[in-house]
Amino acid sequence: MRNVIVVGCGRVGSRLAGMLSDNGANVCVVDMKPDSFANLGRNFNGSTVQGIGYDEDTLIKAGIEDCDVVAAVTQSDNANLMVTEVASRLYGVPHVIARLYNHDHERAYMQLGIDYVCGTTLVAEEVFSKAIAGHGSHVDTFGDYEVLRFSIDLSWTERRAIHVHEIERDHDIRIIVFERKDGSASSIPTRDSTLYHGDTVLACVRHDLIDGFSKYIQS
Repeated sequence: MRNVIVVGCGRVGSRLAGMLSDNGANVCVVDMKPDSFANLGRNFNGSTVQGIGYDEDTLIKAGIEDCDVVAAVTQSDNANLMVTEVASRLYGVPHVIARLYNHDHERAYMQLGIDYVCGTTLVAEEVFSKAIAGHGSHVDTFGDYEVLRFSIDLSWTERRAIHVHEIERDHDIRIIVFERKDGSASSIPTRDSTLYHGDTVLACVRHDLIDGFSKYIQS
C-alpha cells in the first residue's frame, strides 16, 4: 500500500484524496482550514492534519518520514513549490507532484525536474494517474505501454549528444517528438536525429522497461 500525502483540500485535493483512497492508498490530507475537510465526504477513510503544507512539523504529523508520494495541489503556485522542495530535498520523498497554475513556469519546472500538472480541468485525474504510475515522467497509459515526457539526461556519460536510433535500439522504446532545450526547435525525429542533454523528449516505452531507461530521465 502506498503512503500518500495530499496538500490542499479544495475541489481538486478532496477528489484526488478520494480516488487514491479508493485505490487502496493510505492517504493523509493537509490543509490550513479545518472546514475544508468537509469536502472529503463521509466515505473518506484516510486521515487529516490541519496546518501549513510546507511546515515540517505539519508534514511529520502527516507521515512524511514514511511517505511514497506527496501531491501539492493548493491554489498557490508558491505554496505548492515550497511543499515540493521540503518533501523532495529535506525528506527524500520518491515522488512529488505539484499543481501549477502559471503556464509560463512549465519549462522551468521541467528543467528543475519537478513533476507537475498544469491546467484547471481534470487535474485530480492527472495527478492520480501520475501517483499510481509511480514516476514523474508519466503522461498516459496504453495497455502495456506508457507515454513519457522528460528532459533527457546525459550527465552520467562523457557525451553531450546521442542519436535517436541508439536509444531506441538499446532500450526498445520509440521517441515520438523532441524539443531543443532552449525551445528553438521541435521535430518528429528520424533514426539519425541527434538529442542533446536537456532536450525535452516525448517517448513511448513498455512498463517493464522504464527502470532500465530511467538513467536518461533528468531528475
